[in-house]
Amino acid sequence: MAFLNKKGQDDDNDMTFDFHFPTSKKALIIFTRNPKLGKCKTRLAKTIGNEAALNIYKHLLKHTASVTEKLSVDKFVFYSENIMKDDLWNSDIFKKKLQTGNDLGERMQHAFTELFSLDYHKIVIVGSDVLDLNADIINDAFQKLNNSDYVIGPAKDGGYYLLGMRRLNSEVFKNKNWGTETVLKDTLENLQNNNVYMLKELNDIDTFEDIEDYQELKPYYTQ
Repeated sequence: MAFLNKKGQDDDNDMTFDFHFPTSKKALIIFTRNPKLGKCKTRLAKTIGNEAALNIYKHLLKHTASVTEKLSVDKFVFYSENIMKDDLWNSDIFKKKLQTGNDLGERMQHAFTELFSLDYHKIVIVGSDVLDLNADIINDAFQKLNNSDYVIGPAKDGGYYLLGMRRLNSEVFKNKNWGTETVLKDTLENLQNNNVYMLKELNDIDTFEDIEDYQELKPYYTQ
């Protein structure tokens, strides 16, 4: 099965079309914000400034691309605002799409719905702000979906950095206070009658406290 994919031209609104032929029954969704000054890592920017926060986010994007590019799954980058044609996400490796929806839950649900409609059997979504994320963790998530209905990677702030499923459950995307410490708890309540595998807890980066222990990030905000 093939589908028609819209691909943006850099920062303008021109669109071209290309065909994507699934090469796997497994799909990885990567949610990313367009790296624009003052538009990303806003909570972190309150402490270190917009420019430093942007540079740290670009570092996180490069990390996410590097740990996902060689995975043996079909990979999709979903941009928050507009699709970038020539950026760090190699178009030969990552299929590029646009997030749609009024909040994070709607945007994730639309992404999962679209890919399940293309006959993918296992779908995993990750964000782009987890410096501790690696290929082994993502591969393990897909592996655990052989025997589990859902896989979750819990984040230290009470959310999650990874969600995997074999069939769509729309409830996990509804009635959540996204960005708060209740997201994981509320999601697990939605899945309490299902077989859920929990990965190890990781730290996602939203505030200054989240970056203090990473030596590689210090040059971005110290002189």
